[in-house]
Amino acid sequence: MNTAGVQTVENEQRLDQACAWVARLRSDSVTTADRREFAHWLQASAGNREAFDEMAELWGDLGALKHLPIDTLFPESRPSLAARQSLAASNAPGAKAKGTRKTKGAGRWDFSHWLLGSGVIAACLMVTLWIGNQWLGQDVQEQLYTTAVGETRTVTLPDGSIIQLNTNTELVVSYSREERHTQLVRGEAFFDVARQTARPFTVAAGNAWIRVLGTEFNVERSQQTTRVSVTGGTVAVSETSSAAGLPPQSVKLVKDQKVSVSSAGLGSVARTSAEQALDWTQGILVFEDTPLAEALDELNRYLPVPAKADPTVAGLSLSGTFELSDPDSTLKAITAALDLSADQSDPNLTLLSPSHN
Repeated sequence: MNTAGVQTVENEQRLDQACAWVARLRSDSVTTADRREFAHWLQASAGNREAFDEMAELWGDLGALKHLPIDTLFPESRPSLAARQSLAASNAPGAKAKGTRKTKGAGRWDFSHWLLGSGVIAACLMVTLWIGNQWLGQDVQEQLYTTAVGETRTVTLPDGSIIQLNTNTELVVSYSREERHTQLVRGEAFFDVARQTARPFTVAAGNAWIRVLGTEFNVERSQQTTRVSVTGGTVAVSETSSAAGLPPQSVKLVKDQKVSVSSAGLGSVARTSAEQALDWTQGILVFEDTPLAEALDELNRYLPVPAKADPTVAGLSLSGTFELSDPDSTLKAITAALDLSADQSDPNLTLLSPSHN
């Protein structure tokens, strides 16, 4: 018996069912019975939940999930037991009005208006992951993470996402109920994003806008370009702006694909690998036919004094693996490999130019 074939058919059937549910839940005529049936289907298997996640991502705008109440998607925003008891007492016949302030959102918390039964509620909670209360006390809360030259850092966010910051990097994290947004101000970071279908994860980096639900990818921002490399899952990359009258271009990347975005627009999608994209996490730099100017942009994040290529040699191709433990020695090795001369007469810049032998 071909079990792989059977599994493929079952997966396709689940995807068909999930697609039908997305369309059904988006309908203005959706009923309580429809929602109850959907919740039971969602609870039936992990495969159903994964299929629904995939279909919601494919539709892009997540419109189906907008029919779910915010209190179901984020259970920690529900009133506490004490608040609910207080609310029930205040609504009881003959209860006197009190001057206490209502708990935020308490007046609209009533699951019975959307779904019936605690088992159904539990099923719907499987759509999302728990979000830390400390991030949801306000509409938006920002956190700034930075690394100095030569320093790396790993940050775990309240939703379980893990971000590794490379040297000389600045990242701003802004979480709200609707979205998990980050901005890579400078440097490089690897994102291992916890999957949350109801709240997309976005990254703004230079001319690039990146959107995911849950995946693994690396973002490297230089002065001229932003490069996005995917090591797992699917990532949507688009321009932040475009020429007048033209919509911003966008592309979907899958595992082992990369793309660069600059003021000139989206580049061509190219192949990559986890080893190449995440070489810096291993303390090395790997270049494969990389223009010298681009290689120096990457190396400069580690150098105390930046280096620049003379225009006559900026386009030379560089290939090789270089250690990051001693970036000054790496610069010397590159200079020797390409038969260049290093002019250090300016204390704030090292200029690489043709060697005059």
